[in-house]
Amino acid sequence: MNKRKIFLKLLLASPLAFGALSVGGKAALAQTDAMASPTPQKKMAQVTSVSQLSDVQTTSWAFQALQSLVERYGCIAGYPNGTYRGNRALTRYEFAAGLNACLDRVNELIATATSDLVTKDDLATLQKLQEEFSAELATLRGRTDALEARTAELEANQFSTTTKLEGEVVAGLTSVLESDQVNGEDVEDTNAALGARVRLDLVTSFTGKDSLVTRLEANNAVNPEIGTLEGGLSFATEDDPSADVEIGTLFYEFPLGKSTDVYAFATGAEPDEFVDTVNILDGDGGSGSISAFGTRNPIYYQVEEGAGLAVKHEFGEKLEVSLGYIGTTASDPGEDGGLFNGDYGAIAQVTFKPSDRFKVGLTYVNAYNQFLTTGSNSANFRAELPGVGFQDIDTPVSSNSYGLQASVGVTKNIVLGGWVGYTNARNLSTSAAFPDRGDVDIWNWAVTAGFPDLGKKGNLGGIVVGMEPKVTDSSIDGLDEDNDTSLHLEAFYQYRLNDNISITPGVIWLTAPDHDSDNDDIVIGTLRTTLSF
Repeated sequence: MNKRKIFLKLLLASPLAFGALSVGGKAALAQTDAMASPTPQKKMAQVTSVSQLSDVQTTSWAFQALQSLVERYGCIAGYPNGTYRGNRALTRYEFAAGLNACLDRVNELIATATSDLVTKDDLATLQKLQEEFSAELATLRGRTDALEARTAELEANQFSTTTKLEGEVVAGLTSVLESDQVNGEDVEDTNAALGARVRLDLVTSFTGKDSLVTRLEANNAVNPEIGTLEGGLSFATEDDPSADVEIGTLFYEFPLGKSTDVYAFATGAEPDEFVDTVNILDGDGGSGSISAFGTRNPIYYQVEEGAGLAVKHEFGEKLEVSLGYIGTTASDPGEDGGLFNGDYGAIAQVTFKPSDRFKVGLTYVNAYNQFLTTGSNSANFRAELPGVGFQDIDTPVSSNSYGLQASVGVTKNIVLGGWVGYTNARNLSTSAAFPDRGDVDIWNWAVTAGFPDLGKKGNLGGIVVGMEPKVTDSSIDGLDEDNDTSLHLEAFYQYRLNDNISITPGVIWLTAPDHDSDNDDIVIGTLRTTLSF
């Protein structure tokens, strides 16, 4: 009787075992491994000798069987460290998956008319192993069938072969808890208000390494009017609130070589897409800090909301350089618009990461007609007529900003950080409001503390103590330096209900708002709920 007939008898004798032969050996191993433990899978490597499998004991008869099968047919895969999981013994189900792989391999040899490579002793060994592990092989087949059915269902109903949909909904209940007057006017926006920001991202990849991001966004969350730009919320819109859906961001990211990434923005550029802001509390409003100031150094806000180009290059694992140019009026073909003749922000940053727990960033921003977004009215003086309030007077302003950011992980659950930012701004025309050209010096600083996994994995506690942008010196007539120093005190606790939902209660306390000790302190409370999918 030839070997082909012997093998056919084996098939008839053990239909349960060979019913799973349609599943590849490596796939079966990976599937069984995933069902045994939720630990993330690691890359598999072919084992050429059974002595490399350190979790299979040489005293067991199974070792002798594996020795013949692995060394003769190369049909069992293991991890590069010589184990199937590296931290426990080989289970019967894992062994059954390996046996299934060898059965598949022998079947391939016979089907390709190379049956002479399969010895009669090996066939007898396979039959004995089948009998010993018949129950496990049957269970493996059932699990494989269920997995194949689920995979087929997903493939039939998938959103797209190249695009995946990601979403985030941020709802915030906010109220001014304490305040009377700021700059001589009563603070009237003290009622609790509920606002929401919705983002739907279509992330498309054509090569597997690139990303085309199209973000649809609607936002009706606003900051309460408190007479100063201090204390702004991280998820509130800077524009007019609206429930209308708009294209919030559109950009294409692709690699250029092994160490360089290029970003082409059509609209809605954000600096954190290509620059490390060196702040564990930076969650772009959906997570992390509840305030715009606590999210990142305010000098970054001068480079956003437009179109342009950015490049990020890594010099090894410890040094990263980011460059970007964003024109906020790039779509306007008018005299004072366009990509290079209108408002813009240009950024250069060097980020040094000597270890996994420490990094520091040095930042330079050159901007034209841009705002720091946070801080006193005087620090955002382009939007202010002295003694009148906020008005857009179209006064051209250029600025140079410098930032130093640092973060250090004291432990895996305590991360300390902070920054200091300096901006020199100059008005470039003589208007009725600003009769002469002059300069202002603006400073800001912060110290932060982050507590990852506080109380539960996925939670985040945060504390921010700092000074929002303040004018320390001014040579512009009618624009005085800020008299006093206001402190921004913030605390929040982000609690993760599950993988998709988190709630974050937080409070912001502003002392001497607008850097004026004559103003009453302001306390803002918020409860943020974030749903992501």
